Amino acid sequence: MKIIITLKSIAKLKILSAKIDAFTEYTGKCISWLVIILVLLVGYDVSMRYLFRSGSIGIQEMEWYLFSIIFLLGAAYTLKQDEHVRLDIFYRSKFLSDKQRAWIDVFGTLFILLPFCLLIIVSAWPFVSQAYIHNETSPDPGGLPLRWLIKAIIPAGFCLLIIQGISELLKKLSTALAID
Repeated sequence: MKIIITLKSIAKLKILSAKIDAFTEYTGKCISWLVIILVLLVGYDVSMRYLFRSGSIGIQEMEWYLFSIIFLLGAAYTLKQDEHVRLDIFYRSKFLSDKQRAWIDVFGTLFILLPFCLLIIVSAWPFVSQAYIHNETSPDPGGLPLRWLIKAIIPAGFCLLIIQGISELLKKLSTALAID
């Protein structure tokens, strides 16, 4: 089986990668606004608890939900910015060329990132659907309803991570194969 790579197909893949990057950039910037909301909410919660001796389980749960949303939906943006956790002892060393680093990234994306994301999505889906079917709410009095919504952020975040992982894979393959 012979694979033919044409300049036209390479150009289309680069356009796809650029569109994915633009989408991830947009979602990352939108999600970053949630950090400000979270800081204000925590400030309000702390003020109410320590100044007025009045706390709210619902507010605390909203803080946890916002943190989860920021973390899970922001992971793709972190990957795009190349700010994710990586063992840099060898990766950033002078012993590896950019082409070798690109091959490491291709391998890591194909055999670690994408399968792990798929595993999480497949594993989380029953978790979300059961919460929806049973109309799960917070077990705490005064907690938030519709727990399935926050649980749905888990597969959604990993879907975004897969999409950005595909973009990174396309870019790193281009570097590894020395395609301009």
